[in-house]
Amino acid sequence: MKFSTSKTELQNVLQKLSKAVPTRSTLPILGCVLFEASEEKTVLRATDLEITIITEIPVSIEEPGSAAIPLKTLLDVTNELPETRITLIVDSNNKIELRTEMGVYDLMGKPAEEFPSIPDTSDGKELSLGSRLFKSVIESTVFAVSRDDLKPALTGVLFRFNAKNLTAVSTDGHRLVKHIRKDFASTGFTGDVIIPRKFLNYMTLQLAGDDETVGLVVGENHMTAVMDKVTVLTRTIDERFPDYESVIPSDNTKKLKTNKSDLSGAIRRVSIFSNKTTRQVAFNLSDKQCLISTEDPEKSSKAQEEISAEYTGESLTIGYNAEYLKDVINHVSGETVIISLNTPISAALFSPESADENIESTMLLMPIRLND
Repeated sequence: MKFSTSKTELQNVLQKLSKAVPTRSTLPILGCVLFEASEEKTVLRATDLEITIITEIPVSIEEPGSAAIPLKTLLDVTNELPETRITLIVDSNNKIELRTEMGVYDLMGKPAEEFPSIPDTSDGKELSLGSRLFKSVIESTVFAVSRDDLKPALTGVLFRFNAKNLTAVSTDGHRLVKHIRKDFASTGFTGDVIIPRKFLNYMTLQLAGDDETVGLVVGENHMTAVMDKVTVLTRTIDERFPDYESVIPSDNTKKLKTNKSDLSGAIRRVSIFSNKTTRQVAFNLSDKQCLISTEDPEKSSKAQEEISAEYTGESLTIGYNAEYLKDVINHVSGETVIISLNTPISAALFSPESADENIESTMLLMPIRLND
């Protein structure tokens, strides 16, 4: 195999592919990127067996061929090179030579046959959605996905595609987000699929905030996203998603309405003095005041702030994990947040003052028991 390309083209492609290369693996081949050069096109592929990224690179081809080349070494040297032309030569023993104006660099590759094959997605059903809509749905839900691998169903976002709307749900057992887009209608695949967090995080980096269309192919165990010159495959999560509707309360009659940035700022400052394990902060609410406080007996530290707010309902003292609380508040759209509450041990609902007519968003946070 022999071809040449520009330093910038190679660098950009390798940076995209690096997201699918594991930092540590018992399979050395997964640290490589597969080059497949033909007269028609040159395709590069990387995988960690959970996510696979496939892309093309413009080259001047002299000799077709294929080889698996260590991605980190290739990316490191490319990052250090000034703008130049790079010629990549691979012999029959998988010895690789990089030629540039600066010098010549040798490294060893691996046979292309050792590289994992692409999963079979021929059984997939197609659908398409706008890039901006897809990005918005991911950003509205992925923050609440669980990092506990012992609960695999919670390590992704449930996407429910149907002919009238799209519902996306994520939860880690402490927080829950249910996000409905009424400006979506599937003309292809309809049904449920749990999409892993890693794939969704990668897609937010690739999706532009424009009206380009993303093609999705949903198979029995895999999902494929097709964008301009980039194809991303992921394993889907074959687990039963919990019954989320049953935990969303319908009797939260106490209401707290306040400025989002004022509330978020008070929580950030007060939580500095909280216990580093529980991250506990308390709301002390009445028709006269809204106090946010914390106390850490272990370090004899405490703090409290009063913020301007409107509260209707009986007086209430309720505790939350400050990190979860900040996360939820920061994902409420607009400048005003409305928190619907019931008792010190029941879930609270967070919503904006005014919502987009095409978006129905429900965010839930469970309280924590306060120290006596």
